[in-house]
Amino acid sequence: MKLSVIIPSYKGAEILKNTLPGLINYLTQKGHSFEIIVVDDGSQDAGATEQVAKELNCVFVQNEINLGKGAAVRNGMWNAKGDFRIYTDADIPFEYNAFDRFVHYLDFKEFDVVVGDRTLTDSNYYGKISPIRKAGSNLFSFIVGRFVAGGYFDTQCGMKGFRASVANDLFSISRINGFAFDVELLHISLKRNYDIKRLPVILKSQESSTVSLIRHAFGMIVDLYKIKWYQFKGAYQKVNMQDRV
Repeated sequence: MKLSVIIPSYKGAEILKNTLPGLINYLTQKGHSFEIIVVDDGSQDAGATEQVAKELNCVFVQNEINLGKGAAVRNGMWNAKGDFRIYTDADIPFEYNAFDRFVHYLDFKEFDVVVGDRTLTDSNYYGKISPIRKAGSNLFSFIVGRFVAGGYFDTQCGMKGFRASVANDLFSISRINGFAFDVELLHISLKRNYDIKRLPVILKSQESSTVSLIRHAFGMIVDLYKIKWYQFKGAYQKVNMQDRV
């Protein structure tokens, strides 16, 4: 298995019904050996999500209760079999060719981690979202870049990829379940001195977001402090995957 695509979902059955066929057709035409893992994060429409996934020959994984996007992605990564593993959102917001570019840099260029960066010159993203969401994203990225993620200002782009061994390492010790889990992954990657490649992304479409600036902002800030605390306590030391519970 060359590629695993992990898609976390919360109340996303209808969105997945519209977005998965296009991605599957694209990856099939490109000749990739791939799997798509849909992870339902304890939503009320889990049964409908499972039906959509299985009708399209995707792997379905479920969190019994709603734990957060980070927990959903982690569960998907634990079940992945691909040499290269990419996660993205249920609305699959970016142009499909991003998957080719991610795999290229993970495979032939041998980067450990590849992340989408909406702030790069060739990206086309911020002109298509609301000014309020743009301002909130920029503020959070500024705080993160200054104090946690070593200058990686766009930590929240919804597409990131990993070599299998790196994914096994990062997701065996990551702890953040909420939306700040992206920050934690980059923080650990930087501490590990993993080679990270930033790539521009082009927004294809975007369904309504499950992120609320007001509802989630405080939790995300708290998670930033947790990341620094976990680092201080030595929680991010490498572990043997066989010992993971």
